[in-house]
Amino acid sequence: MQGLVLHAGAAVATLDQVRDVPLPAATDTFQPIPHLTVYDAVRRELTGIGLDVADETHALTHGGARYFGILKLKNGSHGDYTLAAGIRNTHDQSFAAAVSFGSYVFVCDNLAFSGEVVIARKHTRFIERDLPGLVNRVVGRFGELRVRQERRIEIYKQHELTEIAVHDLLIRSIDSRVVPVTRVPAVLAEWRKPQHEEFAPRTAWSLFNAYTETLKGTNPFELGRRTIKLHGLLDRAAGLGELAELTAGDDARIEGDFGGEEVHAAR
Repeated sequence: MQGLVLHAGAAVATLDQVRDVPLPAATDTFQPIPHLTVYDAVRRELTGIGLDVADETHALTHGGARYFGILKLKNGSHGDYTLAAGIRNTHDQSFAAAVSFGSYVFVCDNLAFSGEVVIARKHTRFIERDLPGLVNRVVGRFGELRVRQERRIEIYKQHELTEIAVHDLLIRSIDSRVVPVTRVPAVLAEWRKPQHEEFAPRTAWSLFNAYTETLKGTNPFELGRRTIKLHGLLDRAAGLGELAELTAGDDARIEGDFGGEEVHAAR
């Protein structure tokens, strides 16, 4: 499966290779867990609610200390996109273990997370005890996410954008840190001349994919952070004010999660 667009230093790995990564010793403040402990918990909960994994990709970086996985969900397919689950874990204290849901666009092989990072658990005492319950809660929100994302994408496809509106959104996306200013010319070029004919219509959906095409190579969880902000901009532009407010809440949560804070977990 394509879909895990790797950043510098990462390499696609088999499940056996992920399993063989040695577990470092625990310290007073850091309790590492095997990468596959998170993966197995997610697979088990998805199966438990009748969600099948159609395909998956795994990657390791920093000598195996950091793991990223993408599970493409068979039951979440909607013609030109499907829903996917993202998993991450670390052995070097660089970030919290986390699970996210997002959308995977078939035609251009983008992995654009919707911003629904629902759990992020620091590697502290009792992480293995807490993890199954936390994953159960995030997977339990899948139905809510599916409805929300389907509505969002359908409105994006219907909402036409003028060139003036696109230029305004480009400036706003710099201010919101969706993209660095150096990437704006690439987004604009992709908007003006899409690589895929499916994005020829001048709509919010086409602009969304111009951004995610340009952001290929960003690691999946950094892409998730940027996609939250992008959804906030496009939701408002497309008249989805209530979704924009929900996205703003997701943005605050993900900023905390990735700063190392523990979410929905007891110490």
